[in-house]
Amino acid sequence: MIHVPKVRPKLTMGAKGVYDMLATIVGAIILGVILGYLAKLILPGRQDIPAWATIGAGIAAALLGGFVAVWLGVGDTRGIDWIKHILQLVFAIAAVAVVARLYAGRGRGPGRTTARS
Repeated sequence: MIHVPKVRPKLTMGAKGVYDMLATIVGAIILGVILGYLAKLILPGRQDIPAWATIGAGIAAALLGGFVAVWLGVGDTRGIDWIKHILQLVFAIAAVAVVARLYAGRGRGPGRTTARS
């Protein structure tokens, strides 16, 4: 009979893994806030969407743009990753536009005292 040793999966990431994960999460939130509001500034007209939707669209764009940049091979370069940031901004503009379009179809929500123009 052949003896197969039991291999236990490593359940801990270690300090570096936890630091990297937290840095990614905090970085995505900060970059998401910046990208979301920058996209609202770039888009023409008024985007009457709540702050949480703007930030959520920015976070999604930051993550998606980062994944696409890595997929294209430009996610981590020497110096500033300009192509990655441009991709993230393009995704943020698209995400804010989609969210604004979804909210434009709604009527007056709770707490609104004036009609939308």
